[in-house]
Amino acid sequence: MGVAANLAGVRERIAQACGRAGRDPASVKLVAVSKVQPVDAIREALEAGQRAFGENYAQELREKADAIGEPSGIEWHFLGALQTNKVKMVVGKVAMVHTCDRPSLAQELNKRAAALGTVQRVLIEVNLAEEPQKGGIAPRDLGSFLDVIGKLPALRCEGFMCIPPAEEDARKHFQRLRELRDELGGAAALPELSMGMSADYEAAIEEGATLVRVGTAIFGERPAKS
Repeated sequence: MGVAANLAGVRERIAQACGRAGRDPASVKLVAVSKVQPVDAIREALEAGQRAFGENYAQELREKADAIGEPSGIEWHFLGALQTNKVKMVVGKVAMVHTCDRPSLAQELNKRAAALGTVQRVLIEVNLAEEPQKGGIAPRDLGSFLDVIGKLPALRCEGFMCIPPAEEDARKHFQRLRELRDELGGAAALPELSMGMSADYEAAIEEGATLVRVGTAIFGERPAKS
């Protein structure tokens, strides 16, 4: 099936998951993960009504944003590990950075956003299982990191993001992320939970996700990155 048909299928499954959870489907934003996908595939998704796209590499995001231009309502989300020296490629291009995971990155994001006269929306990436190969703040350090971000006037933390360990039941990690959010301010202060990908976004929605990051189920298997 093509991108449009795949999108329709994902949207239907989102609606069904929301129905099971007693939620309004409008409370979940679908972020189409377009990393290493060609620009033509993004255009096909745009034609099918998709507006939020996620990229993992700063230079690729900048190049695609420039190639696509600014069709009505499009927004970019940054989903990958972000080096401080690449922040300048991201701030001013993206609606949200999902992977703010250390004070030095927060400070650089704040500096760049302030220079542009904007406020950058961010999510804190939480390394729930404390996997050494992954980025993210350990759960025990979340409160102090929220305090750091709270003192940076050009950043606004809107919630948390996680990538559960591949070999474990994702649902328990989605539950834990929601519990951490509820402990540290609740939905009023931290409204966004970015969790769930192609294999598990329905479980994530049932556990409270407001942003789901779906790539393969929309675009098919990713081509090799050159």
